[in-house]
Amino acid sequence: MPVPQPTAETRWRCTLCGNLTRFDVTRSSRVVEYVHLDLAGEPRVEEREVLSEAIESVRCRWCNAVDQIELVDRPGAEV
Repeated sequence: MPVPQPTAETRWRCTLCGNLTRFDVTRSSRVVEYVHLDLAGEPRVEEREVLSEAIESVRCRWCNAVDQIELVDRPGAEV
């Protein structure tokens, strides 16, 4: 079940405990990275382009509920 992404006007809220601030998010990403290796062989990502990204699940850090997330309006957001 896809999890809706928060927007500028909305945010996540746990439907079980009301948490608005702490979540563990599992996501899949497909990216292209420009990796620069220094002379010692240590890699550093200098550029990153996200080709696609999908949220697989969201777990509430307070009550451990999985995928019990809803979108609610942010305070002060224009409706």
